[in-house]
Amino acid sequence: MTVEPVADRGTWFRVENGSAGSAVRRAAERLGEQLGLPAGRIADLAIVAAELTSNLIKHADDGLLLLRPVRRELDAGVEMIAVDTGPGMVDLADSARDGHSTAGTLGIGLGAIVRQASWFDGYSRPGRGTVIAVRVFAAPDPAASWVGGLTRPLTGETVSGDGYAVRIVGDRRQVLVTDGLGHGPLAAAATDAALAAFRDAPAASPAEVVGHLHRSLSHTRGAALAVAEPEPAVGMLRYAGLGNITGVVATGDGRRRGLVSLPGIAGHQRPVIRQYDYPFEAGSLLVMHTDGVVDRWRLADYPGLAGRAPLVVAATLLRDAGIRRDDAGVLVARSWS
Repeated sequence: MTVEPVADRGTWFRVENGSAGSAVRRAAERLGEQLGLPAGRIADLAIVAAELTSNLIKHADDGLLLLRPVRRELDAGVEMIAVDTGPGMVDLADSARDGHSTAGTLGIGLGAIVRQASWFDGYSRPGRGTVIAVRVFAAPDPAASWVGGLTRPLTGETVSGDGYAVRIVGDRRQVLVTDGLGHGPLAAAATDAALAAFRDAPAASPAEVVGHLHRSLSHTRGAALAVAEPEPAVGMLRYAGLGNITGVVATGDGRRRGLVSLPGIAGHQRPVIRQYDYPFEAGSLLVMHTDGVVDRWRLADYPGLAGRAPLVVAATLLRDAGIRRDDAGVLVARSWS
């Protein structure tokens, strides 16, 4: 079985000028060296970082870039996610052709990114901005991942109290979204404890895993969290949550079904833990996010987004629905065959 890439939280950069672009490139090269990428791929990584940041500087408003390691079973690579609210593009695929330019340049930026990347995906709409996600491994990464997520700290904080994790144990695929109580290092410590407990939890139902997490967080300030287990083979989703984690099953025709999380804080008092089962038909998306993301988004407002990689969907929702006065995190999982 293919092991899904696991991403660390990484570092967000605000990209507004050339010095920020140089900082991203140097950080990407250092990360590639730390992960043991060969020299040739580090050079490719530098090209990708330079082109992504150049695009943000030339074309974007509020350009941000997330740089982080992404790990597989036998190797690791570098992932970059560029997000902006600029003019956007009518056709991202067409814009990735060499020679296409809207700024009087040679128009090789997106084409160069696609050529150097092990994996690339993106989404853009005129007037709404662009999201581009890139991975650089030593070897190609052709498989489309069924899940993707990212977090962003409260403005002014260096760490986020929100987090997510993915695990495959036996024939179970489970995901976790967690929001450590409050902000800053203590909230991040609670989430780190939840992530570690999730990785070590027994191969059990979401409700049993949530119970395990609750017991494991007693030494922390606690967290809101939810665990989901998609089972596309039977068209079902198992779900259990404590506190204000939003869970939604969204379908391609624009329907949304909210998922139930019970009141409580994992690690504190004695919460009621209950599991609920929901239909999870082919083509559905599971979207889970913390309360740092306003639950007013509708996939119907983003034509074609549901067909993009889950990571791109998550980044788009975080850009448009995330609030700066709170930590924010989004995870998206797709039904697979």
